Amino acid sequence: MSKVAYIVSRFPTIAETFILYEILALEQTGLAVEVFSLLRQQEKVVHPGAEALVKRAHYGRFISSATLTAQLYWLSRKPLAYISCWWRAVLGSLFSPKFLIRSLAVVPQAALFARQMQALGVRHVHAHWATHPTLAAYVVHRLTGLPYSFTAHADDIYVERPMLAEKIRRASFVVTISEYNRQFLAELYGASAEKKIVVIHCGVDSSVFQARPAKQQATPFTIICVARLEEKKGHTFLIQACAKLNARGIPFQCLLIGEGGNRPRLEQQIARLGLARQVSLLGQQPRDRVSALMSQADVMVLPSVTTASGRKEGIPVALMEALASELPAIATSISGIPELVENNRTGILVPERDVEALAEALFRLYYEPKLGEQLGAEGRRKVLREFDLNNNAAKLLAQFKHSQASQSIAPPLPGSPAKI
Repeated sequence: MSKVAYIVSRFPTIAETFILYEILALEQTGLAVEVFSLLRQQEKVVHPGAEALVKRAHYGRFISSATLTAQLYWLSRKPLAYISCWWRAVLGSLFSPKFLIRSLAVVPQAALFARQMQALGVRHVHAHWATHPTLAAYVVHRLTGLPYSFTAHADDIYVERPMLAEKIRRASFVVTISEYNRQFLAELYGASAEKKIVVIHCGVDSSVFQARPAKQQATPFTIICVARLEEKKGHTFLIQACAKLNARGIPFQCLLIGEGGNRPRLEQQIARLGLARQVSLLGQQPRDRVSALMSQADVMVLPSVTTASGRKEGIPVALMEALASELPAIATSISGIPELVENNRTGILVPERDVEALAEALFRLYYEPKLGEQLGAEGRRKVLREFDLNNNAAKLLAQFKHSQASQSIAPPLPGSPAKI
């Protein structure tokens, strides 16, 4: 395999570290990967390994001489395909003015990406998220003939599905991260779409998230939750469950790792319930710090919910990291989560928004530490079998190779190397 281009919304972003580590795992196999990002992300916390990729990443520019030149190039060389891309993008985004505006910025960015990819000798394009990144991959395909694929995760198929039938139809293959998603898409788009869909879970590096050491009995019962501070993660229900632990006099601490728009609301809830000493908001943390905190915790809790708008989880990578650390997990039985957290086998599942059930699960693990050890050990075995980063990157690489072998690919521009 020669070279693959990855198209993402923002790079780097701590909320999508699974994409970063997937790219790094692919590069360890010898595959050359070029990263194309629609937006440049500036974050204080940057995970190890991101720096080198950032230096050579390609960022979309809506207004620049290079972008304008790319539009003129494709308008003169592929006028029908170029105009069709605009037409499709507009029609597919009419449901949302905000989405439409963003789509109108993506098409010219993708036209520039198409020129850059040809010059770099890219042979396959892969996008993460079925929304704007896949629109960009679709445009590149229409202009260059390069085959493309994409990974569908969660809200990008549950909530907003602009052009999704067309994106699937044109794609070489479609990856989704759970069997739940595969069935969801098959029901929406039928047998022709189902034939293109392959389930490849996101993965975690089990050498970084290792089995936690035996914990000191004198330390308080430690709950950890690693998730963006947003509604679908269900933090408010965890905080309510913590109030029930406090009412029973159980010594505990709850560490909330992550950042997001719900922080002020959660701070108010913590203060109102008198939990300021027990519940801490730690903000974003790098991967090594998350791993260290997991190694000292007793349980990972992620009480995810389905919002009124239909937003919900795929399979949270933070749960994979917890199970890889032999940390028992409590989660909700929605979307693809039961494919990872099997009730009473690799963790405990509770109904969403059920504070009583969540509190009872916490009581159970507090009073039965041996149960936590058993769930944690089986959870790590589950991750090693099905959610290992390198194994799943190898599955994706096999899909890229199959696509290259089975499709004719447009040659690079005259004078540009076939491989770099």
